[in-house]
Amino acid sequence: MTMVAGVEARDTRHCETTALGVLLRHEGLDLSEPMLFGLGSGLSFIHWDSKAMDLPFLGGRVKPFELTRNLAARLGLGLAVQETASPRKAWANVTAAVDAGRPVGLQLDSHHLDHFEPKVRFGGHIVALHGYDDRDAHLVDTAQQGGMVTTSLASLAAARAARGPMSARHRSFTLTVTGAPPAPRDVLVPAITACADAFLAPPIANIGHRGIDRAATLVPAWFRRVAAPGRDLPRIAFMMEEAGTGGALFRNLYRDFLAECAALLDSPHLRTGHRRYAEAAGLWTETAALIAEAGGTGDERCLARAGEVLHRIAELEREAMRALSRLAGDA
Repeated sequence: MTMVAGVEARDTRHCETTALGVLLRHEGLDLSEPMLFGLGSGLSFIHWDSKAMDLPFLGGRVKPFELTRNLAARLGLGLAVQETASPRKAWANVTAAVDAGRPVGLQLDSHHLDHFEPKVRFGGHIVALHGYDDRDAHLVDTAQQGGMVTTSLASLAAARAARGPMSARHRSFTLTVTGAPPAPRDVLVPAITACADAFLAPPIANIGHRGIDRAATLVPAWFRRVAAPGRDLPRIAFMMEEAGTGGALFRNLYRDFLAECAALLDSPHLRTGHRRYAEAAGLWTETAALIAEAGGTGDERCLARAGEVLHRIAELEREAMRALSRLAGDA
């Protein structure tokens, strides 16, 4: 068995920040999960639906691996990414890192992993691999998925080879910390304003604050959109609250990030953004509960109420991001 020493799992909620935390702590840089999420400008929103989809999708973060690239650029980290069409080469890339004493991040499809429940297809799942033997790979996943877990080498190979939306070609990556970390203001302000600017000026109407308003108009009709409301609406609510989002469709993570920033930077714009996101996070959880209740009771009025709450969320998040976009002008 080959294992990287000193790797630990923490009570983390989101897969990409879980893996990033493992890789960075091994390099001596220990940041909270909300800080990793925020420094990577991870917050977003997308409403996506098509005839080919079983369920409409509400997403609360940027594309898989974009957060990692953002974080590495902002902190001046060395990010080494390897992709290949060859399963043999892909495994050699991983074992070379572990044999050298370094954990490695992997992007793969969670459906194939032995430990992962529920069995859903998601090609953007990310784990940290810190050891292997002749039969199993040793991983760190979210607390919900067990933290320190194992999966067979066969299941790992299938997960890495899977193709579909958000998948990558056997992607593996390592991070290196070089030099002293930058001062908080030098990285926090650009991370926050970049996230705010993207949210306020989305390229299409189903992204950012416009996407939340659009979802608000469509959610009340979901009884006729899904095949089996009693089954499908609770599934949508579960994905919003429990599927690696940290709760409230990633808004809990961003709220906590802004709270950490407010302890480091004195800014009325930052305090406004934090207050608005604290309120919005609670309303996202209420929205998920209303969608689940609609499925459980068959009461369409719950979806109408969810639409009203979403309009309020869009208003709150616009106010928050407008305030946060002015953060660079604070003295």
